[in-house]
Amino acid sequence: MDLAAELTRRHANVRAAMAEHDLDALIVSGSEYTGFEGAVTYLSGFQIVHRYAYVVLPADGEPLIVFPAEARYVGEHGTSPLEQVFAPHPGEEMARRARDAGWRRLGVYGLDYVMTVRDYRALEGFDVVPFDVEFDLARAVKSEAELVSVRDSVRINQRGFEIWYEHYAPGRTAAEVMAAAEEYFLAEGCGRLTMNMVLTAPGRSGLALPEFKIARKEEVLGDFVLPSLEVAGPGMHWVEVSRAVAAAGTALSDDTKRMAEAYDEYYAAARTAMRAGAACHDVHRAVSRGFSERGYHLGHVTGHSIGMTMIEFPKVGEGVETELAENMVLSMHPHAIAANGEDCLYMQDTWLVTAGGGEPLATLPMRIHER
Repeated sequence: MDLAAELTRRHANVRAAMAEHDLDALIVSGSEYTGFEGAVTYLSGFQIVHRYAYVVLPADGEPLIVFPAEARYVGEHGTSPLEQVFAPHPGEEMARRARDAGWRRLGVYGLDYVMTVRDYRALEGFDVVPFDVEFDLARAVKSEAELVSVRDSVRINQRGFEIWYEHYAPGRTAAEVMAAAEEYFLAEGCGRLTMNMVLTAPGRSGLALPEFKIARKEEVLGDFVLPSLEVAGPGMHWVEVSRAVAAAGTALSDDTKRMAEAYDEYYAAARTAMRAGAACHDVHRAVSRGFSERGYHLGHVTGHSIGMTMIEFPKVGEGVETELAENMVLSMHPHAIAANGEDCLYMQDTWLVTAGGGEPLATLPMRIHER
């Protein structure tokens, strides 16, 4: 990837969104919290290894990265061409620069979930506005260079699922099965950019409960498991790919079987509904119809844009009127839950929006895989 060219394109797209909202500058927050580091990388090329950082993008002028002073030797700082400042109090440093430049209206990406309280307090006196949705929409359409990274992440994620599947057997622990997949993810360059869990039903047969759990060594797997696998490859683009897995001969619960039918319908509907120009609300209605008509509700968001941050806007859900555009990448994972609050089905895919509809980037058949 030509980082300089990519950063020029990205900064231009974000500045266009800033101009629409009369921002003097945008502060993009990132932290080492899994999935929250990518916004800083998106605008700078730097990957946060420890603690947190901010990219300051002026409407007019050169961008810079502001780090806490203790992060001076943490991470590969030479990977970014941007000016880098190490401050004992990043918020005060950003406030000083804003005053010197005469800025008044500051957008903040990560205001609710990422920016530290002390740095927010240092910005008192400025017109500070949240900018998460606007920033995400500005980066939702992927460049060809980004799509190369996305496809590489999908390749890694899919093979990781296959390895998980190959190591699965009832009686094995969640930790030892997940360890085989994690070893592969690490070898392929994901580093710590993985978010992998399991949905199980200890002591039960033919179903999984809707709660996501860490794959612990105390968790003995039964005859039906929903692995939840989400990774970012070396290019730092997150993706999601997984399928439900059952031991051969397992008698699935009636609800699980009906949910699997709805999954088939979702997968077929997405191929046509997920087209450029379609509203996210309409896509949600099309892909969730099979679940709602069978009486199931979706416990987790149906889908969402995905990129260098794990969950980005727009979301694919009720009332979201944002229109899709070509080369948006969406993570889709209907979290179907039965009326009893127990039986659940959850499978993940990463889709590319095209003019004609959705293109699943993985090649796994949409079905419950028997082992």
